[in-house]
Amino acid sequence: MNKNSLLVELFVEELPPKALKKLGDAFAGVLREQLVAQGLAEVGSVLTAYASPRRLAAHLTHVAERAADKAVSQKLMPVAVGIDASGQPTPALLKRLGALGADASAVPGLKRAMDGKAEALFYESTAKGATLAEGLQKALAEAIAKLPIPKVMSYQLESGCEMPGWSSVSFVRPAHGLVALYGDAVVPIEALGLKAGRETHGHRFEAAVDPVVLRDANSYALQMQEDGAVIASFEARRAEIARQLAAAAVKVGGGSVPIHDDALLDEVTALVERPNVLVCSFEREFLEVPQECLILTMKANQKYFPLLDASSRLTNRFLVVSNISPDDASAVIGGNERVVRPRLADAKFFFDQDRKKSLASRVESLGKVVYHNKLGTQGERVERVMRIARGIAEKIGDTALAAHATQAAQLAKADLVTDMVGEFPELQGTMGRYYALHDGLDASVADAIEDHYKPRFAGDELPRNSVGLVVALADKLETLVGMFGIGNLPTGDRDPFALRRHALGVIRMLIEKDLPLGLDALLQDTAAQFSGIAGFESSRATGELQDFILDRLAGSLREQGASAQEVDAVLAPRPQRLGEVPKLLAAVRAFAALPAAAALAAANKRIGNILKKAPEADAHVSELLLQEPAEKALHAAMAQVVPAANAQFEAGDYTASLQTLAALREPVDAFFDGVMVNAEQADLRLNRLGLLMSLHTAMNRVAQLERLAV
Repeated sequence: MNKNSLLVELFVEELPPKALKKLGDAFAGVLREQLVAQGLAEVGSVLTAYASPRRLAAHLTHVAERAADKAVSQKLMPVAVGIDASGQPTPALLKRLGALGADASAVPGLKRAMDGKAEALFYESTAKGATLAEGLQKALAEAIAKLPIPKVMSYQLESGCEMPGWSSVSFVRPAHGLVALYGDAVVPIEALGLKAGRETHGHRFEAAVDPVVLRDANSYALQMQEDGAVIASFEARRAEIARQLAAAAVKVGGGSVPIHDDALLDEVTALVERPNVLVCSFEREFLEVPQECLILTMKANQKYFPLLDASSRLTNRFLVVSNISPDDASAVIGGNERVVRPRLADAKFFFDQDRKKSLASRVESLGKVVYHNKLGTQGERVERVMRIARGIAEKIGDTALAAHATQAAQLAKADLVTDMVGEFPELQGTMGRYYALHDGLDASVADAIEDHYKPRFAGDELPRNSVGLVVALADKLETLVGMFGIGNLPTGDRDPFALRRHALGVIRMLIEKDLPLGLDALLQDTAAQFSGIAGFESSRATGELQDFILDRLAGSLREQGASAQEVDAVLAPRPQRLGEVPKLLAAVRAFAALPAAAALAAANKRIGNILKKAPEADAHVSELLLQEPAEKALHAAMAQVVPAANAQFEAGDYTASLQTLAALREPVDAFFDGVMVNAEQADLRLNRLGLLMSLHTAMNRVAQLERLAV
C-alpha cells in the first residue's frame, strides 16, 4: 500500500498570541490521533506541528491512501432468541441481519460462542478501510471541535454555502484558506466553508509571491520561508528570536544580556511571522526609576526585551522584535523609541509622586480598602497580621525582632494605595521596599515588606531575613485561618485566594527554617485574632485547616520520592513541629530498609488492633504477674531497649531510636507465638495488655509503624 506525507493547513486571521502554541499543538495532535485510530497513519508516524500568527498546520509522515480492511465480529442475539425449535432463523434474527446488509443466506455462516452464561450468535464480516479523504475529513472535523479555543467567534460565509452572507460558522478566528496535500495531490476535503487546495499566503508585506502555491507536503516549511517569508514552525521561530536577541546583545557590548522571560518570548513568537530584532534606546534619566518599574512597563505594555548589564542592572537600551525587515530600520527604531517614552515618563511621574508621602502616612488609607466583605478592610487585616507577627517574633527571637516585625507588618500593605502599584499591581511589595528605604527605615524592615509575599510560587526563594520570615508567615496564616474560618474553602478547580499556595508556603518556612513553632498553637493563636467576627468558626480555622496543611505536606513529600506508607507513618501522629518531619521521614525510611521492619510493622498493627478492643487497658505492668517465659523475655528486652531508644528520641536522633527498637523483633515474635493475651484470668489479661500498650507507645514515638505494614 502506498504511503506518503500529509500536510493540512488552516489559514486564518490573527490568532490570540497567548494561546497560539497550545492551539497549534492541539490541532496537530488531534489530527494525528484520529488518523492513527482509523488506521490511516502509523503509530510511529512523525508529526510536525506548525503555528504562526495566521496559520495552524500539521505535517505527518507515513500516511496511507486507504486504511486496511478490518475483520468485524458483531454480536447479534442469544441463540435461543435467533434460532427457533426447528432450527430456522426467527424474524428477529432476519431483521437484525437486514439492518447489517445481510439476509437469510448468512445464517449458516453465523458463529456461535458463549457470551456469559448463554450461547450467542455473532456475525463476522469485513469492514472496508476508510479512504484518506473520508478519514481526513473526519479527523479535521474532530481537530477543529477539540481545539482549546479561549473564545469562539461566529462569522458569516460569503461564498461556498447555502446562503452567502447569512450562513455562519464558529471558530477561534475567521478562516480564509484550507490546504490538504497528500504528497503532491490535493485531498478533497472541506471545513469551515472552505474547500481544500494547495494555495496559501505568506507574509503580509514581504512574501516573494502571493499566493504561495505549494508543490507538495514535504516542501511546506521551505516554501513558506523562501516564497512566503514566514517561519511556519513555532519552535523554529522562537529559536530564531532567541538567537537574534543574543546576537544583538553581543553587538551592544558591555556584557549586555536580554532579560530572560520564557512567557514573553512565547508571546512575541506568536506575534511575528519572520522576526527581525532591532536595538533601541531611551533617555538615561529614566534609570533613576526602580528598574522593576521600567522592565515591567516595557515587557507588559510593549513586548520589548530590556537589556541588562553584566551586573544585572538595567541599561537604557532595549530590543524590539519587528515583523518587518526594511533596508533602513531607522523609522521602525524611532517609532518604538517614541512609543516607549511616555510609558517610562508615566513610571517616573508615579515614582516621584509616591515619594512625597511616607509609607506610614498611607496606612490609614488601608481602612478604606475592602479586603473581604466578611473579614473587613485591609486596615483591619493589617492589625491582625501585626499581632500575629509580634507573637511569632517573641517566640523565635528577641525584642528587636518583635519590634521590626511589627513595624514591617504594619507597612507591608501600604504600597497598595500608591500610584505605582495602582498602575502595576505586580509591583506590590517591591515598591514598598523602595519607599521604605526612601523613608529611612531599617533595611531589614524594607526587605521584609518586599519579601512577605514569598514564596510566591513553587521553587520561589524564602524571605531573606528573619523579619521577612516572620511577616510572611503571619500574612499567610492570617489568610488561611480567615478564609477557613468563614468557610471560604478551595474546591477542586477553584482557589481564588491561593490557599493551597499559602499552605505550601507555611510548610516550607516551618520546615526549611526549622522554626520551633507548633502548628496547632500557631493556628489557635491566629484564630484568636478573629474574635468577634460574625460567622467565623474557630473549629474550621484550626481543625480543618490543620488537616488541609498536613494533606498539602503529604502531597509534597510524595512528590519528593517518599512512599505513601512512609508519609502516612510520619504524619498519622499529626506532628506539630513540622521542622522535625524531614528527620522523622528519614528515620522511617532507614527503618523500613531493615530486615526486622516488616515483622515489627505487622506486630505493631496487630497490637493496635488488640488494644482497640481493650478499652480497660493501661500501661501498668507487674513483674509478679509475668508467667510465661516469652512475656518475661519481652519485658526484660524492653527494659533494656526502650530506655535507650527513648534517650535517642529525646536527643532528636530518630533514626537511631527506631534502629534500637528493631532489636525487639525476636522477643515480640516469641511473645505472640507463646502467650495468650486475652487470658481468662483478669489480672493476667490486663497485665499483658499493659505490656503491649507500653510496647506500642515506645514503638510509635517516631511514627505509626503499623502504617508500613503491607
